[in-house]
Amino acid sequence: MTAKRPAARRTTADARPGPKTRAKSAKRTTAGTKAGAAAARKPARAKAPPTLREVVLDALDELKAVDVRTLDVRGLTDITDTMVVASGTSDRHVKSITDRVVQRCKEAGFRPYGLEGERDGEWVLLDLQDVVLHVMLPRVREFYALEKLWEGGAAA
Repeated sequence: MTAKRPAARRTTADARPGPKTRAKSAKRTTAGTKAGAAAARKPARAKAPPTLREVVLDALDELKAVDVRTLDVRGLTDITDTMVVASGTSDRHVKSITDRVVQRCKEAGFRPYGLEGERDGEWVLLDLQDVVLHVMLPRVREFYALEKLWEGGAAA
């Protein structure tokens, strides 16, 4: 009879994993990946959608509206919470500012309730319910002086 030789020890690098070994290592890898990924990930904070006021002010800034003034009129009237007064350099500029504000508001999910004065372009009023926007030519703005009329409200 021939003597049996002890089986040579295989190192893990040399060994080819059998079906059972593969399944175990796959489980370890999957579990380790999930745990590692969950630990590495920071809790995701949902970014709050922009407020109507922010959307309006960003659109005004984008089209370079002049002398933008925001008035908090909550204590003075029930019509709106915020009144924004801005100027344009020409009647075309006034119209394009208003168009851009309407476009941005619709994209953000806010519906404009009314738009007045767009045909002439000297003074355009945009009613967004919580925000009322007045875009005027400088001479019209100086004549009506809306800021002085609502000066009881704190300028924001």
